[in-house]
Amino acid sequence: MSEIWKSEINEAGSADKAKILSRFFKTGKGEYGEGDIFVGVTVPVNREIAKKYSEADFSTIKSMLDSPIHEHRLSGLLALVQKYKKQKNNRTDIVKFYLSQTKNINNWDLVDLSAPYILGEYLNANYDQSIIDQLSNSQSMWERRIAIVSTLTMIRKNNIDLALKLSEKYLTDTQPLIHKATGWILREVGKKDEKSLIDFLDKHTPIMPRTALRYAIERLGKDTRTHYINIPRQL
Repeated sequence: MSEIWKSEINEAGSADKAKILSRFFKTGKGEYGEGDIFVGVTVPVNREIAKKYSEADFSTIKSMLDSPIHEHRLSGLLALVQKYKKQKNNRTDIVKFYLSQTKNINNWDLVDLSAPYILGEYLNANYDQSIIDQLSNSQSMWERRIAIVSTLTMIRKNNIDLALKLSEKYLTDTQPLIHKATGWILREVGKKDEKSLIDFLDKHTPIMPRTALRYAIERLGKDTRTHYINIPRQL
């Protein structure tokens, strides 16, 4: 089944889009997506293809995730998201499978389009600190991103505690993509509880990575943004 699935994605591709996506997702030498291969399929088109394969077994999805083609891996993850939504029992098996495949969840869109809807949903219902510790302490930037992006689900359900804890933990992370994710998560916290965001900023702005700070304050008023941008840095 995976070969038919892959062929369907390949046929939906565009060489022009593939070039654009390759640049956008930084596939050049030394960049975070080095060596990734694109066939040029947009996310909406890929999502429609993936829906047809939501009943695929783990071995078929693993075949997709093992592919060097970015859109194959994304389609496998989108199908797994649909599988999680549909399956009311044995969701733990889906989460275990997801966590076993993190080496293939290796670009920011792959993380962002899957982590909140699988791991985030699971942790919101069945919180497991050991999973968070494993991911957030990982040497893999992508696993660390999975941990913090998963908190989006909790934030949307008015539980901001884990998001704030991980944001504080990641203040010393060296990776720009983690800085962006942290700032994004803090911005989402602010949508639910602006006071908690302000308290975080008052405490941590001097040591926050500049990118994380700019993302975090994006929705605040102009004067407030200016205040935090002008706080002296201790980096």
